[in-house]
Amino acid sequence: MTLTQLRYVITIADTGSMNEAAKKLFISQPSLSLSVKDLEEEIGVELFRRSNRGVSLTLEGTEFLSYARQVVEQYQLIESHYIDKKNVKKKFGVSMQHYTFAVNAFVEMVKQFGMDEYEFAVRETKTYEVIEDVKNFRSEIGILYLNDFNRKVLMKLFHELDLEFHPLLECGIYVYMWKGHPLAEKEEISIEELADYPCLSFEQGNYNSFYFAEEVLSTYDYKRLIKANDRATVLNLMVGLNGFTLCSGIICESLNGSDYCAVKLKSEEKMTIGYLKRKGIAISSLGKKYLEEIKKYQSMECLL
Repeated sequence: MTLTQLRYVITIADTGSMNEAAKKLFISQPSLSLSVKDLEEEIGVELFRRSNRGVSLTLEGTEFLSYARQVVEQYQLIESHYIDKKNVKKKFGVSMQHYTFAVNAFVEMVKQFGMDEYEFAVRETKTYEVIEDVKNFRSEIGILYLNDFNRKVLMKLFHELDLEFHPLLECGIYVYMWKGHPLAEKEEISIEELADYPCLSFEQGNYNSFYFAEEVLSTYDYKRLIKANDRATVLNLMVGLNGFTLCSGIICESLNGSDYCAVKLKSEEKMTIGYLKRKGIAISSLGKKYLEEIKKYQSMECLL
């Protein structure tokens, strides 16, 4: 296996055509096909399906491509720094469910490292996309939660995708709402008391299984339920419709403002918030600092 072959695979995947890839790579199409065939024989995996309409990645090819991109990108960084003498910024990305604390930790990490030497990416997204981002090296770290309901299913998925889940924080369950909500002054709220108010849930797209829900008690039969796809919309619905969501509970007023509160839910349910990473790949210095910032919330009872 050579770096050239990895570049060939990436170019073919990006163009979807052997002919187009050969033109971009300035080699003949037969030479390109032979090189890819030799690679497939060496690793014992079929990377592409060939048809009259072009080529497409197999399932194994998609996984191989994610590794190939990482290797080529790392080589380009080395080449730019030591051979071309270019000042290439180091990259760090994190994907997360809709947690304000995770965004706030990212902000603090960026402040400490600065942006002159680093290129940062933060993705607040759907649960399955958090997993996919880490699997495909789009993000170094993914932040999500496990509980008794989803743990077995998600841990099995993590194992199949060669990912590791590491616990960070153990939390109870809180009701998150705006301070003008009729129940906002209570010390505890039962799930029955919430029946007449809309429960706000984050839309999960094609992976809308209960196991991928961002909110605990996802199987509860809510009388009123509204799905939204971003945190700003959820906050607006809290104010406009006296909506609520179930969450981990620490409020980052610096990001969400001071108009919201978290009230303890009468429930023994617990959630474990942790980080997802590729198995066998060390966390970078930026990743370690980011996780340190998140762990500072351990002194608080729960998170949002």
